[in-house]
Amino acid sequence: MAIIVAKTLNIQGLLQQSLIWIRSLGSFGVIAFIVIYNLATILFIPGSVLTLGGGAIFGVFRGSIYVLIAATIGATFAFLIGRYLSRDRIAGILEKYPKFQAVDRAVGSEGLKIVFLTRLSPLFPFNLLNYAFGITQVSIKDYILGSMGMIPGTVMYVYIGSLTSDLAMVGMESPQTNPILQWSLRIIGFAATVAVSLSVTRIARKALEDDLNS
Repeated sequence: MAIIVAKTLNIQGLLQQSLIWIRSLGSFGVIAFIVIYNLATILFIPGSVLTLGGGAIFGVFRGSIYVLIAATIGATFAFLIGRYLSRDRIAGILEKYPKFQAVDRAVGSEGLKIVFLTRLSPLFPFNLLNYAFGITQVSIKDYILGSMGMIPGTVMYVYIGSLTSDLAMVGMESPQTNPILQWSLRIIGFAATVAVSLSVTRIARKALEDDLNS
């Protein structure tokens, strides 16, 4: 359904036009870029085109900084929406599932580590995680600090975007990138996926054992 809606609205085309508009704003483009990135994050619109566009408009160094700032702010807004507008209703439903409550408490105790690892892994969808963490016991501080796990992926996408000369082609063409850089990011992502899986399993088992012994 989401794919059909995206095609109907031509989201990628709208984002590309937004990038062209942002570049035309000069120094004010940074503010517009961050605002649009925030809105995209909250509305579940994939941010890859904007991240690539950040590299194309601002270059690798500034683009990485602006994208990281925008993604962190947007992710925090989504986290707060999930926590304060949806948490009570969802928590009421989850009262019937003690196993989830145990995992929730466990993640609350190691939130920084779990958030950081999931941000490193490409298998965990960025936009969905923002809201999902909002209904756990992860503290806002650990959530924001853990979101720094986005840095490797952000730099990689911004770098790829910086190789694109035409903003109208952002997200459509595949510039040749350094294979060592690509494989390094894949290895980091794979290692993070394995680590977060093992960590969640361990803390969930410990939490359940604590519940049974209490």
